[in-house]
Amino acid sequence: MAQLKELSDIELMKRVAKYESDALYALYDRYTPLLFSLLKKILGDPAIAENALVEVFTIVWRKADRFDFRTENVYTWLVTLTRNRAVDTVRRERAEKGQTYYDDNYENKYVVPHLSPNLDALDLNTAMKIKPQVEKALAKLTDAQKYVLHLAYYEGYTLDQISRKLRIPLETVRNKTMKALYNLRDNLLSE
Repeated sequence: MAQLKELSDIELMKRVAKYESDALYALYDRYTPLLFSLLKKILGDPAIAENALVEVFTIVWRKADRFDFRTENVYTWLVTLTRNRAVDTVRRERAEKGQTYYDDNYENKYVVPHLSPNLDALDLNTAMKIKPQVEKALAKLTDAQKYVLHLAYYEGYTLDQISRKLRIPLETVRNKTMKALYNLRDNLLSE
């Protein structure tokens, strides 16, 4: 197990895809602090977040073959998978009672990430190093821009739902969201 800790994310993911359980445990140990924090932020309840973390790594185990190894972007894939799983849980809680439909096809379409091959690869160490710059870039956004991004990313609202929740036109929500994303990008580039 000690030697697995020295492997890169992509090397571990390749081993997970070959159903090497020790590689999954190493990836779990490496990513649990980050992913659990994200789950708690989205789900609120630590007990529900713990269950969701187990579900996330169960999906990793079962769906590692759906990861595009050419991208080498394990960090983004895991964070996106975790966010998608948490948001799906939140949306199900908000939905009408009885909505329980969840199968492999649903999971593949709505939970398992489909990353663009054009995304730059990012690893956990690099992400932690740039975290202060990202926080500064986010802090420069207006309160309205932060709120719209929060509703979309952490609470899983669609643009239509944000429009209804805030009682503003859909086009205004779309423009605010795009403006927030462009400003975030520009703020990051200026750091």
